Amino acid sequence: MDKSTNVFKKFPRTFWVANTLELFERWAYYGMFAVISVYLTDPKSVGGLGFTQEQRGIMQAIATGVLYLLPILGGAIADRFGYRKVLLGAFATLAAGYLAMGLTSAYGTVFAAFLFVALGGAFFKPVIVATVSKTTTKQTDTLGFGIFYMIVNIGGFIGPFVASKLRDISWTYVFIMSASVILFNILLLYFYREPKREKEAESQKLNQIFSALLTNTVTVLKDLKFLLFLFIITGMWVMYMQLFFTLPVFITEWIDTSDLYNFSGMLASVFGTIQNGKGIIRPEMILNIPAFTIIVFQVFMSNRLKNVRPVHSMIAGIMVIALGFGFFSFFTMGKFLFFGIIVLAFGEMASSPRIQEYISRIAPSEKVALYMGYSFLPVAVGNVFGGLLSGFLYGKLSDKYAFLKDFLVNKGMEKAADISGMDGAVLFQQTIDKMGISPEELTQILYRQYHPGNIWLVFAAIGAATSILLFFYNRFALKK
Repeated sequence: MDKSTNVFKKFPRTFWVANTLELFERWAYYGMFAVISVYLTDPKSVGGLGFTQEQRGIMQAIATGVLYLLPILGGAIADRFGYRKVLLGAFATLAAGYLAMGLTSAYGTVFAAFLFVALGGAFFKPVIVATVSKTTTKQTDTLGFGIFYMIVNIGGFIGPFVASKLRDISWTYVFIMSASVILFNILLLYFYREPKREKEAESQKLNQIFSALLTNTVTVLKDLKFLLFLFIITGMWVMYMQLFFTLPVFITEWIDTSDLYNFSGMLASVFGTIQNGKGIIRPEMILNIPAFTIIVFQVFMSNRLKNVRPVHSMIAGIMVIALGFGFFSFFTMGKFLFFGIIVLAFGEMASSPRIQEYISRIAPSEKVALYMGYSFLPVAVGNVFGGLLSGFLYGKLSDKYAFLKDFLVNKGMEKAADISGMDGAVLFQQTIDKMGISPEELTQILYRQYHPGNIWLVFAAIGAATSILLFFYNRFALKK
């Protein structure tokens, strides 16, 4: 007990301040991100913005691409101008972006506000990671980054939970929540102390920063083996991001979560809600299951896998994630979704934390830090392609209201010209009234005829292909 206490005392105050800033930033971001797919595409008659799936996909692809592509620039600028100044600018940008997202409804303005959020996040990320790195030592870095990873998931758990409660009042309150949490971070900056920076970085001019970034990028891209690894691992992120891009919409349109609500018992009122007279568990609450699973089991999994080579752990973990996604294809009941998402979470624990460890092992010893800086590229590219694929494939393979219109026209119940621009939720209600059936029955009719679950087989196949390619890459490209 004393040893453990002494270890925790080795962390300076700035370490804990940085982790607190991370917790609130993740609270704000995941509170928004867990519900944004539903908010953007829900019909206007039920409170959403009514954008098409393709429009949603493009917006998410570009915004999240910016979020993960710019941190290397944000880190360099922070080294030059100071961490506190960059954090203050990031928080101001984030708060303005969140607030604008909740107060606007036109596609262009919401898109611009989302880009503001992405820009603020891109400058926040490298500063916090660098702060954690600079406030730990060789003796405390493993524990320090373990605490940091735990904090990320705690924030990622709280945000969607609060957002789910607030959207019962109004969608606008979700974005006000995110902005308010970020503004609280500005107050916490009073307790933040600037870590030491390299004198060379402090004296660099902007043109020198951009020149160094270009030189480093060329150096990394000349390593074809490393470039091949980045290309392969991008497939994992294309698949994994569907947890946030596609699954919330799919649950909203196709999954009956009333069985999970009933199973929750006394906790039903905490994690569920009543909608149209029936208890359900909303998508953002279901997205909390992987975060909670990671909080509980990550230390156990890390210990169990510590003697397993990182590449083997990644290959198996990515395949398990693919199996979890593939499981979504075959069932519309909440309990089966719950099982699949638990499987997925264990795959994430086995693979995601070990990617950077693997990069550190395959990088030339004198260039480990440089290579680690470019480990964000697969995440950025995966988000771009994952977002575009999500919007395009969902529009073609899984859009409930598009299927409903096609069904009504083919049955001769409506003319295409009369319903082409009609609000999907209104048309759905009119159809169940006309047919004299329940919403669940009409959903099942459409599900059996159009097989919307096939979209998960596509993403699972991308994950399986990634796992297989990684196996051959390790066996033949590296040869050891």
